[in-house]
Amino acid sequence: MEEKLIKKQKISSLKEGDLVDDIFVVKIKKNVGSYVKGFYFTLLLSDSSGGNITYNYWGLDDEEHTRKLFKSIKEDSVVKISGKVESYRNKLQINSDVQSELRILKPEEYENCDFIKSSKKDIEEMYKVLLLKINSVENQELKKLLLNIFDEVGEKFKNHAGAISIHHNCRGGLLEHTLEVIGYCERSVEFFSELNRDLLLTGAILHDVGKIEELELTTRVKGSQKGQFVGHLVLGLNFVSRKLEEIEIDETTKNQILHLLVSHHGRLEYGSPKEPMTLEAVALYYADELSSKISEMLNIIEENKDNTEDDFFYSYRKRINIFLRGGK
Repeated sequence: MEEKLIKKQKISSLKEGDLVDDIFVVKIKKNVGSYVKGFYFTLLLSDSSGGNITYNYWGLDDEEHTRKLFKSIKEDSVVKISGKVESYRNKLQINSDVQSELRILKPEEYENCDFIKSSKKDIEEMYKVLLLKINSVENQELKKLLLNIFDEVGEKFKNHAGAISIHHNCRGGLLEHTLEVIGYCERSVEFFSELNRDLLLTGAILHDVGKIEELELTTRVKGSQKGQFVGHLVLGLNFVSRKLEEIEIDETTKNQILHLLVSHHGRLEYGSPKEPMTLEAVALYYADELSSKISEMLNIIEENKDNTEDDFFYSYRKRINIFLRGGK
């Protein structure tokens, strides 16, 4: 059996002038266009560093050949390319021509782990903690619900991503995010004894369970067709509703659990069909916000701190300057 190709250099470490001879996953394809010497096309490439880079293939005056090559490449294809890293409008890109290599790899020629990063934390240890949290639920109906659900989806849940980008977009990211939300919720219970811990913990554990159907992990994290059309709030609601039918639980508790799922984005404009109207729903919303927003900020710092000597980086996504030299 032939040895698999191993990725040599991550996108996040590429610098202007670097010569590239490496493998990448195709995230987005752009149309074939013409330029002064012939025809070209553009791909957006990614890898497990979480970074993306534009790749330009500059073909000759043979439109049919360029289009045929472009058509043979699919989204999620893993390609081996050679080229040079250059800067265009202050952004790095890889450029190559017909003399450079561009080859689509077969699945047996590469390792998927080169393209989807994993959580920095131990996934198996995190899952043990999640099971301990489930077993700490005193309400037997809620515990039964949780155990039934994780008997069915536990293996997929622990290895799933929490998002396509921005925060927890890695293997084990959904589990890591869920534990962070649980931690913030438990802290809230310490301050406010009026909160129903069992109900809040159940909501924290299940709030993003719909992401198992919303997201797919292939050679990258991407939205499933069902996820694009429906979204994880509705997918999670439908799944948990079905599981609730399998146990005996009072109607009010059932509706409170479902309310936690549909309100955890907090506002109508953020995608929640209902805004939080219980103490537990308010606590869950802000716990979810804390986990996602801190992770997002950490990702921005990590991606940019080594690319500039400046103390601050302007994030167009956040529309603010972010201090890169803080923390530990």
